[in-house]
Amino acid sequence: MNSSVGNIGLLNLGLIFIPVLMVISILYWWSLEAGNALYAVARMLGQLLLVGYVLTFIFGTDQSLVVLLVLGVMVVAASWIALGSIKAQRGSIYGHALLAIALGGGAVLFFVTFAVLNLEPWYDARFMIPLAGMIFAGGMNAVSLAAERLHAEVGRGVNYVEARNMACQAALIPVVNSLFAVGLVSLPGMMTGQILSGVSPLVAARYQIMVMCMLFAAAGFSVALFLIWTRRTVERNW
Repeated sequence: MNSSVGNIGLLNLGLIFIPVLMVISILYWWSLEAGNALYAVARMLGQLLLVGYVLTFIFGTDQSLVVLLVLGVMVVAASWIALGSIKAQRGSIYGHALLAIALGGGAVLFFVTFAVLNLEPWYDARFMIPLAGMIFAGGMNAVSLAAERLHAEVGRGVNYVEARNMACQAALIPVVNSLFAVGLVSLPGMMTGQILSGVSPLVAARYQIMVMCMLFAAAGFSVALFLIWTRRTVERNW
């Protein structure tokens, strides 16, 4: 008996929006930001549909340059978004964030694809793009938290070294908490998806271990590089 989950029909998929609209209705009646929530859901829908078509094309290509171009776009966007919490300083440290996420996350991505998974070819988009997305998103979130905390601490007169340490510690809290919670509080999305598709839970657990380790490493490297490279800019301009 095949217990794996099959394709979701459009009608069945549409049913999931019923509870979503119910929550938005609650926000509306309570005079909260229902419009913003509705816009977020609509944007999510549009973005994922667009990404679905784009990934279909990318997965069908056999060109390493296409994959590298996608990775470049990911890094550029992640670096810009990461500094959204300190927009006034974004211009002066964007280059640092870009290099930190590109090198920190890129090193982890290179190690995973070449040493752990032994991809053949190395630019196999079916693996490279999803893994890069997780890695660069993790680096982006960590750098964002580090930048905001560093700015706050320096702004209240804390010396750079102490502010750097507090920023690094704060930036890694989410990923460290996820290490504590995985398998105990929650089953991560990748592992859940594999189990639903019929993959053995033991195999899914191995992939999830790899994912959790690469996310921790990418966040740690990206934050460390960012904080090191921004020191002169912070001490001079902040």
